Amino acid sequence: MVVCFIGHRAIINFEQLRIRLTEVISHFISNGADTFLFGSRSRFNTLCLEIVTGLKKRYPNIKRVYIRAEYPIISKDYEDYLLESYEETFFPREIQNAGRCAYVERNKKMIDFSDVCIFYFNSDYKLSAIKQEIFLPLPNKERKSGTAVAFAYAKRKNKEIINLYER
Repeated sequence: MVVCFIGHRAIINFEQLRIRLTEVISHFISNGADTFLFGSRSRFNTLCLEIVTGLKKRYPNIKRVYIRAEYPIISKDYEDYLLESYEETFFPREIQNAGRCAYVERNKKMIDFSDVCIFYFNSDYKLSAIKQEIFLPLPNKERKSGTAVAFAYAKRKNKEIINLYER
C-alpha cells in the first residue's frame, strides 16, 4: 500500500498533530502500507518525514520516496544527499514543462501513485499576497492553494483521504 502526504506550509497545534500523525501512520503500516511518498516545501511534509523515519526503526521494510518537482536530472552528490533521508527519489517526467505549476502537478502524480492520501488541508486557508499575485487573473473564489487543488483532485480520483487539519 502506498501513502502520500500533502499539506500547507504552516501548521498549528504541532504536538497534537505529531501524536495524531504517528497514530495514523502506524495504523496504515500495521495494515500493509510499505511505501510513503513525500514532496517538499511544507512543515507538514517535514513532520511526516520525521515520523516515518522514526517508525522505520521499528518497521525497516517501509520505504520513503521523495518525488521531486524540480531538477529532472540531478548530480550524484545531490542524489546521495537525498538518499540519506529517503530510499528513492525521482522526477515524474510528465511535469517537466509544468513551470510554476510543477508542485501542483507533482502532487497530482503523488496522488495517482497512492492508495491513501494524508492531508493537512484547511478549507479556509488564505493564499499569501505573493501567491495571490500569481493568480490575479482568476476571480477570488477560484484562487486556491496547491493543497486545495490536490485535495479536490484526490476526491475526484476517489482516493482514501485522511485530513488531519483540526479547526
